[in-house]
Amino acid sequence: MYYIGIDLGTSAVKLLLMDEKGTVHKVVSKEYPICFPHPGWSEQSPEDWYAQSIEGIRELTADCEKEMVAGIGCGGQMHGLVALDDQDRVIRPAILWNDGRTAKQTEDLNQRIGKETLSKYTANIAFAGFTAPKLLWMREEEPENFARIEKIMLPKDYLSYCLSGVHCTDYSDASGTLLLDVEHKCWSREMLEICGVSEKQLPKLYESYEVVGTLKPELARGLGLSADVKIVAGAGDNAAAAVGTGTVGDGKCNISLGTSGTIFISSRKFGVDAHNALHSFAHADGHYHLMGCMLSAAACNKWWMEEILKTEDYAGEQAGIHKLGENQVFYLPYLMGERSPHNDPDARACFIGMSMDTGREEMTQAVLEGVAFALRDSLEVAKSLGIHLERTKICGGGAKSALWKRIIANVMNLKVDVIASEEGPGLGGAILAAVGCGEFADVEEAAAKLVRVVDTVEPEPELAAKYEERYAKFRKLYPALKETF
Repeated sequence: MYYIGIDLGTSAVKLLLMDEKGTVHKVVSKEYPICFPHPGWSEQSPEDWYAQSIEGIRELTADCEKEMVAGIGCGGQMHGLVALDDQDRVIRPAILWNDGRTAKQTEDLNQRIGKETLSKYTANIAFAGFTAPKLLWMREEEPENFARIEKIMLPKDYLSYCLSGVHCTDYSDASGTLLLDVEHKCWSREMLEICGVSEKQLPKLYESYEVVGTLKPELARGLGLSADVKIVAGAGDNAAAAVGTGTVGDGKCNISLGTSGTIFISSRKFGVDAHNALHSFAHADGHYHLMGCMLSAAACNKWWMEEILKTEDYAGEQAGIHKLGENQVFYLPYLMGERSPHNDPDARACFIGMSMDTGREEMTQAVLEGVAFALRDSLEVAKSLGIHLERTKICGGGAKSALWKRIIANVMNLKVDVIASEEGPGLGGAILAAVGCGEFADVEEAAAKLVRVVDTVEPEPELAAKYEERYAKFRKLYPALKETF
């Protein structure tokens, strides 16, 4: 049988076709625009997600036995607010995860309601990218639109609705709304009251591997697929990526170098970071995880390469970088503000330490190192909670760079396991679909059988020691500059 995994990203939707043995037969990517109507704002059209996904499914299945397609699972960008009216029409462009307009509402939640109270309600505090502050912004700034809301959706759930006709979400994605009681896996009545919404406006909650419905008959006919194709609830992109890298069960770690960057630590038990620097979310395997999320990871490298250096030769620009651990230039990777661990939407990127002999290699190296150092910030929080890690999986577009993986291994001082497929969220979505269709007993069994490690990048003691010194300097920079942002 075949299973379709969909990764609804920020710049494109990526789709893959996987069989029951985990072999990926085809990958398709379809881009769509992103809009920045004001500084710090970030929006997209949900209709674009759907249109490009349908085209992607059509292209993905063009040469396969269509009757063998059994299920579809989606992993997608988290936190985005998709508001539908009573006809299930999109009311306004979706406000995305990296949108920083809700600084006022976020501060109000954390100060007026209080971080301790929010953490009791939801296991998390308010971050500018979360969905609840977006709802408050919409209620204050667009009251007419807010009054029209019949259903509140997340990005990948809007796509699942379009495929199945079911208003659904899963616990991992719902965890990032600040509307879910994560520990008890139910909508928080207190948060709904604070945001002025009702439970009937929210989608039904599912585990990520549960079947929510089947492909709409008219859609199935148009795509040439069976109307029995099952749609599973899917997962937020980071939880889906963790499934795709086998980061399930207890004490496993995954680092994602996508548009955003994350360090993801799975756990069978619910737990909260007392300082709320890390997110405490439900996981797609039915358990829980802690996660540190930085808003700009591979996005920093893309910005530097394409907007500043005006090139797409990523490998060529990295080819001249040889003196690791000795770079005198630092880069703070806060292009869109920062989430973990600083929770500061006003933070901004900057280069520090240039001299007359600084060249483009040092600047490029600083970008790669700056992202690694920022991920290390979240690792340090995990260490403070008594979490001990020796290795991590890695995925995302940035993971294609051998140089970046080496930097990550030595900055984090962790063994970095590389898996056969780097299609993290898409592969995770396909695996969840396979579990939902009964191919495997549970997510852990599926990951154990389907995910293969093909290489490990080991930290080098001498280089890791050099990076330890560089990181000690890096971590002083944001506190020193905070008041200037």
